[in-house]
Amino acid sequence: MLNYSFLCGERGGPLLVEGQGPLTQAVVPELGEFKARLGEHGAILFRGFAVRDADDFDAFVSQWSADHLKYMYRSTPRSEVTRHVVTSTSYPASLEIPLHNENSYHRTWPRTVAFCCIEAAAQGGETPIAPMDAVTRRIGPQLTEKFQRKQVEYVRHYHEGIDLPWQSVFQTDSRDEVREYCDQNGIACEWLGGSLLRTSGIAQGVATHPRSGETVFFNQAHLFHVSSLGAGHAQALTELYGADRLPRHARYGDGSEIPEEDLGAVRSAFAESTIAFPWRNGDVLILDNMAYAHGRRPFKGSRKVLAALMDAHES
Repeated sequence: MLNYSFLCGERGGPLLVEGQGPLTQAVVPELGEFKARLGEHGAILFRGFAVRDADDFDAFVSQWSADHLKYMYRSTPRSEVTRHVVTSTSYPASLEIPLHNENSYHRTWPRTVAFCCIEAAAQGGETPIAPMDAVTRRIGPQLTEKFQRKQVEYVRHYHEGIDLPWQSVFQTDSRDEVREYCDQNGIACEWLGGSLLRTSGIAQGVATHPRSGETVFFNQAHLFHVSSLGAGHAQALTELYGADRLPRHARYGDGSEIPEEDLGAVRSAFAESTIAFPWRNGDVLILDNMAYAHGRRPFKGSRKVLAALMDAHES
């Protein structure tokens, strides 16, 4: 017997489905119905089911979709756990990961993202989410149109000892394979002497949701821009590497810098649209990646949250 409600009560938010026993036994017989509900609500939280480890979660996502994405052109550190399951971003517990849509800095991204809480943190560690229709409304039509028209350019320099090495980003030690991947995905790459790699790629500023036809804000300019590190760290990196060789940076696709007021409006829109809830062990959250953004809050104690990327979509 399954109980249906909304996580945020009358305020809506994700559909909350509560039950017992193996999650696959509850979902697979009615998979078409649950996928339709995900399309309607954009997010489903399964709670109370017997999801104890990565294998249980893998069994669920394997049934949910046959189309699983390998995490390439990485922007954050992760580790593979099973064939279809990876760790969530392995940043230090004290850091917050701002809300974003998975791989929205790329021309290819997962339509569906699933998370599983194996061990909830003793304090904090929520995975906040935000509905992109609300975020886009708060950003406003003028700035949304600006991002749509100009798009976003992401520039990365893979310095040794800071951020991810290029070998991790591209999952190879071969420079030829890096160039082949970049050529196939519209990314410019250049070796600047020694082992310093520079990549730059222009991707969408907004995207059209294939189900609703709605235009939503869809990029990671506010994460890649050096200002996301805070004024002090941004200044230190600029002084160390120079403005033209920052580890990562974002600007408009026409090469112009993104004004701070534009980034501030985007960050405020995400903050004002945030929905947060404490994880419970065994929770599985499945998101329409174009309908909901996600992030991570700082935490104390041990925390284990897994992820799966499914259903490739190209701009």
